[in-house]
Amino acid sequence: MVLESPIFLSLLLLLPLLVLFLWWQQKRASTATIRFTEFEGVRQIPRTLAVKLLPLTKVIRYIVIVLLITVLARPQFLQSQERRFVEGINIFLALDVSDSMRAEDFNETNRLQTAKSVIRDFLRFRASDRIGLVVFSGESYTLCPLTLDYSFLTEILDGVEVEMGDQLKDGTAIGDVIATTTHRFRTSDSKTNIVILLTDGENNEGTIDPETAAALAESLGIRVYTIGMGKEGGTRIPYPDTTFGKRYTDFITYLDEDTLQEIANTTSGRYFRAKDLHSLKHVYTEIDKLEKTKFKVVRYTERQEMAVYFLIPAALLFALEISLSNTVLRKIP
Repeated sequence: MVLESPIFLSLLLLLPLLVLFLWWQQKRASTATIRFTEFEGVRQIPRTLAVKLLPLTKVIRYIVIVLLITVLARPQFLQSQERRFVEGINIFLALDVSDSMRAEDFNETNRLQTAKSVIRDFLRFRASDRIGLVVFSGESYTLCPLTLDYSFLTEILDGVEVEMGDQLKDGTAIGDVIATTTHRFRTSDSKTNIVILLTDGENNEGTIDPETAAALAESLGIRVYTIGMGKEGGTRIPYPDTTFGKRYTDFITYLDEDTLQEIANTTSGRYFRAKDLHSLKHVYTEIDKLEKTKFKVVRYTERQEMAVYFLIPAALLFALEISLSNTVLRKIP
């Protein structure tokens, strides 16, 4: 409990002076009184309970004065609280589904399946962030807009296959997917918008080049984290053969690291290279550390006036003092 106007407590210093003054005045009056022998019998009046309680009215009066002074000091009860407001960020996952993502250089599973597994783990560690999914090959397509429904997003992600690339134009359109996600962010009210772009190839399709798309993203404050997937030297791509089973093409995929690095630099993001499953998991862990959900903490203090808890007893005691003074403790003038 605190006092809003503690200066009024200084009035309590006058209370002892008031008591001394009244005592001095009463003593002076009793000294000046003429004693008559015929009133000697008055001294023999028995001290009844009412006589013994006569000083009680003065005590009550002093208590009332103390309570009223406390009311003037405005006692208050303070209760400090804090409220946390979540400031989630917006994240678009841009996932390459071109034919080269069939390559099996990640623990005997193809690149796409490995990427999906790591992304699922990434989603489990996010909180209060809106996340969307865009897939691309020779063109880009938004599978899931920004959402807080991670279970729905995971379900969409589970259905992503390389065969989707057959429905899109063949190739790798890195510039187009950056432009698509940038367009999706145009109505965002979040202060932080990022793109996590994973690919294993080089830009060879699309209507906009990666440098121009990166510059557009940078102008809107969008950071792009690029991930280059695949072993150095490239690898061959498997394909099913109804006669001989799985076979491999002579085509070898290559990664354009320079372009991915330039995109990241332009947008104030970072470029990561993932050569195996462990390094890919580490990449998403690093991004998770760099782009944490933001929390705004607001602290406030609630004040509750306590004066009424002193004023009510003061009023009741004052009424009691008046009642006693005019009834059982009434003095003869």
